Amino acid sequence: MRPQTLLDTTTFTIRVPIDVKRRLEKLAKATHRTRSWLAANAVASYVEQQQWQLAEIETGIQDANAGRVIAHEDVKGWLSSWGTDNEQAPPKCE
Repeated sequence: MRPQTLLDTTTFTIRVPIDVKRRLEKLAKATHRTRSWLAANAVASYVEQQQWQLAEIETGIQDANAGRVIAHEDVKGWLSSWGTDNEQAPPKCE
């Protein structure tokens, strides 16, 4: 991935509680970063996480629709065995 330049960015405005802005300012000072840099990275991380989560949910829905599921009782039994002397192998999708 190539380094990001000013031409690769844009500006947008958000409203945050005053307390959040003050905390961000303290964090920026402590980390020797700008508020803008910290906020941009926080937004980028959030977007990446949400995109990943939505993709995983969609994959799960597709698996369920195709019948690739494991019965609740099988998973419950496996999880209940964790940390015991008789820990079970994870159940497999039929």
